[in-house]
Amino acid sequence: MKTFKMISAVGIFVSALLMLPSSGVGPSSKWMPSAWADSGHVHSTPSDDIFSGSQQDAIEKIVRNYLLKHPELMMEMQDALQIKLRQAQTEKFRAFLTENHETIFRNSEDPVAGDPNGDITIVEFFDYNCSYCKKGMSDVQKLIETDKRVRVVFKELPVLSKGSEEASKVALAARRQGKYWDFHQAMFAHKGIANEASALAIAERIGLDMQRLKQDMASDMIADEIRVSKLLSDKLNVVGTPHFLVGDKSLAGASNDLHGQLETLVADLRKSGCTRC
Repeated sequence: MKTFKMISAVGIFVSALLMLPSSGVGPSSKWMPSAWADSGHVHSTPSDDIFSGSQQDAIEKIVRNYLLKHPELMMEMQDALQIKLRQAQTEKFRAFLTENHETIFRNSEDPVAGDPNGDITIVEFFDYNCSYCKKGMSDVQKLIETDKRVRVVFKELPVLSKGSEEASKVALAARRQGKYWDFHQAMFAHKGIANEASALAIAERIGLDMQRLKQDMASDMIADEIRVSKLLSDKLNVVGTPHFLVGDKSLAGASNDLHGQLETLVADLRKSGCTRC
């Protein structure tokens, strides 16, 4: 709120200066070159050098009285600032997507479900211990089953616990044996906490080579994949899981109609033409 007050006060301050007569409380001509004064330009100089103490008191009084008479201006300034900040954030988000398109949407190391050559890519950031990710899993499965042209990329974002990171390492190791999607579904179907013990039990149950799996889990490549996902999530302002990207649209959380929301975003992207797929 302090920022909004300051911005509003500055705006009124400038307006007050423009309304002041050249005599009385107006700025002294000593700081304004004659050529600039004649052309109507104002030279930028600290206020202490421009106004006397009495002039500053008069201006502050004008500003205060104006704000008291027009308090709605504060809300207008706040709304305008929020719109401007959202626009700036959206532009920054889209620029980052464009600059990092391959890493976000087409990284060959990322696990993929659905059609590997699908025309529309959905990116999901998730954590195996996230209850909302678990809740939204059936919607993701449904979309993959009903839309045979969609491609879903999974970004492991284990932020909730050490167990989450352990499960992510097992998942990425399972990918190296062609069993990522099988493991991913089974891990989310698991009723307990996701950690190394539960993840390894699932891996063994779905028939993975356990010796190879444990070697891959300890590899630098898998650690790097998780690190890259975390860096991307920071840059994309992903503050929770699940978080989906469809083209340049971002969808956070898992609502009761997650499938419908994703379906709509995919359909809209197909109509408009996908430049980030």
